[in-house]
Amino acid sequence: MLPKLLSLENTFKPSLLVQINDVRFNQHQVELWIKRDDLLHPIISGNKWRKLKYSLDHALSLGTDTVISMGGMYSNHLHALAYIGKILGLKTIGLVRGEQPLILTPTLRDVQDWGMTLKFVSRTDYRALRQYQDFDSFPDLKPAQYWLPEGGAQVFALKGVAELVHEINIAYDTLCVPCGTGATLAGMAAAVPDNVSVIGFAALKNAEFLRTDVAALLAQPLNNWHINLAYHFGGFAQKDASLTAFIEDFKLQHKISLEPVYTGKMMYALYDLLQKGYFKPGHRIIAVHTGGLQGNRK
Repeated sequence: MLPKLLSLENTFKPSLLVQINDVRFNQHQVELWIKRDDLLHPIISGNKWRKLKYSLDHALSLGTDTVISMGGMYSNHLHALAYIGKILGLKTIGLVRGEQPLILTPTLRDVQDWGMTLKFVSRTDYRALRQYQDFDSFPDLKPAQYWLPEGGAQVFALKGVAELVHEINIAYDTLCVPCGTGATLAGMAAAVPDNVSVIGFAALKNAEFLRTDVAALLAQPLNNWHINLAYHFGGFAQKDASLTAFIEDFKLQHKISLEPVYTGKMMYALYDLLQKGYFKPGHRIIAVHTGGLQGNRK
């Protein structure tokens, strides 16, 4: 990896692996651990850095001066990308889903302050952007421009995610992660030991397409992963009183902040599946806290 990226990474804090001591899991004789990737950095946290680092290394090796990507108004991906762009001296352009609001969200104010140029696109046009998966596939790219698909979901992301898996130094049965684009899930499925299963929890409604997207990112077919589609709470960034109460209670008990878009839904799902007998006694689960708490900002 290029020295400027290594220098940035050397400022990060460790991603701790901590056990959740909860009577509900103890009663079922199931262990729950959390990989605290949210601790890496206050802004470039969790799977955002994991997915971006080798894509940016590739971009810089090509002489890129501008990175173009896409995301919503509370996008953790755009938030991290804009900040890294500022640190590295890269220009960034964010294509944002939906009409421009009269008042920018706190996330968009941040990225604009860090130098990202914002362009708002209709939801129809935004969906069409998802077809461009390769770094050079975006139409009308100018010289020295680099395209990053939604969430940084391209093959370079898998290498960074694999490093997360290799940091886990205890035996475990299941690795869990929230899913937006499926890139983190793909990287984990390709890197876990043979006896480990990987569960992704879809953050959005009608997410069957994620199964195809994950399979497309993998170099070879794997049968050690699946995506649970049942805990989207009505759609992307949607929530209800039960999810809100769970997140508040979890923070009160364990001093760990979740958010309702990704990690909150995954953790709620794990507790619900536990009560339904999905995990057998003796099972050890590691849930990845993918960081990015933009969903908590209003």
